[in-house]
Amino acid sequence: MPVNDLETRFEIAVELANSITQESLPQDVQLRLYALYKQSTHGTIDNRIYPVYDLRNAFKMNAWMQISHLTQEECKELYIEAIHSLVKKK
Repeated sequence: MPVNDLETRFEIAVELANSITQESLPQDVQLRLYALYKQSTHGTIDNRIYPVYDLRNAFKMNAWMQISHLTQEECKELYIEAIHSLVKKK
């Protein structure tokens, strides 16, 4: 597999993301990363499958819905860019 393969680069970004503590990120960044990851791995949100029962999940679902117009590939690229940008700031 070439290093520039989207799936490989995405998996590497996910591994890097796991090394970043949530406490070190503002909540808006956490929500954006969550939404990009979910859209990348699950596709467009289906409100029938993901019911919202509390405020925390409402924010997460809202973030996901805001980017639901993007393709999974676009979200993977944006996720990769975001993670690498965060890692460089450390």
